[in-house]
Amino acid sequence: MKNKKTIFNYFLNWGLLGLFLSLIFLLLQGTIQLSLPDKNQNSLNPPLNTGFAQAVSLAAPSVVSIQVARLKIKPALSDKEKILEQFLGKNSPHTPHFTTSITSGSGVILDARGYVATNYHVIKGAESIQITLYDGRKTIARLIGDDPETDLAILKIDLKNLPQAQIAHASQLRIGDIALAIGYPFEIGQTVTQGIISATGRTQVSANTYENFLQTDAAINPGNSGGALINDRGELIGINSLIFTKTGVFNGIGFAIPIDLAIDVLSQIVKHGYVVRGWLGVGGQALTPVILNKLGFKDINGILVTDVDAQGPGDKAGLKPGDIITHINGQSLQSVQDVLNIVAAGKPGDIFELTGLRQRQSFKAKAVLGQRPMMSKG
Repeated sequence: MKNKKTIFNYFLNWGLLGLFLSLIFLLLQGTIQLSLPDKNQNSLNPPLNTGFAQAVSLAAPSVVSIQVARLKIKPALSDKEKILEQFLGKNSPHTPHFTTSITSGSGVILDARGYVATNYHVIKGAESIQITLYDGRKTIARLIGDDPETDLAILKIDLKNLPQAQIAHASQLRIGDIALAIGYPFEIGQTVTQGIISATGRTQVSANTYENFLQTDAAINPGNSGGALINDRGELIGINSLIFTKTGVFNGIGFAIPIDLAIDVLSQIVKHGYVVRGWLGVGGQALTPVILNKLGFKDINGILVTDVDAQGPGDKAGLKPGDIITHINGQSLQSVQDVLNIVAAGKPGDIFELTGLRQRQSFKAKAVLGQRPMMSKG
């Protein structure tokens, strides 16, 4: 009897131990299963290291390709065309006197109503303008207005569901910020290049009257003109415009028109059909060391008035050639570009207070701004 009880206890103890080990195994197995990643987790939460893909996906749909057709006078007739002209006459429609050239550029949809910004030099002299959207849609654009003095033009397209660019706050832009250029270079399709903001407020780098360029080393190539310069959040910070080069190819220095200037041009062209700017009616030049020495000054900031338009705002305010203007509305002047920008930001009828020197004596004058004459598009 004792042996049977011992055997029973033996099996009971081992059975309990086996049950305990089984429970431990099941618990461990459950813990391991709980720690395994969900198969669908990667699709819901993609890897964090995606570069600038999110920014590009946000901005790219608003960047369009522009094809411009221009008519050119045919320089010379071929022998076959000369024979045809003898029989049909010089004015025959069968005798070609013009050829068509097609050039390309880029543009950015600034407004979902169909307003597209690009460079003036992209569409200058266009007979027709075709726009191709990111999604492949094509349409003919019409020119709403242009501003050669900033190299900007505004086009209008009549399509629905247009992707509008997200606009950055220009005041938050800093040198060293990431910059991505999006456009259609060399007609190979939309392309993205990366760099940084190298400088702001660049002047004297183009033939534009008004300059306040962003400088970037993001590659800008032929066909990128009019395209987007965006930040790392996909927000538009500028309209790509030109490059600085001695070889004709990109050398690491490109320029974009700041977005706040482009938005101002857009709003004025939509409202007036052109850009309204203040006008003082004076010409001037920088106070170089040579000029300062000739005038008997050592160090003065300002501009030297060289000519005054008769009956213009400056003339009516009493300005004279030889005057030195040091301040406008209390703002000190460092260059002729400062004067251009300050006056252009005013509106016709605004009263500007001018401070300066005349024959080494201080003077003040008040000028009522006129409207800047339209620039010739020759």
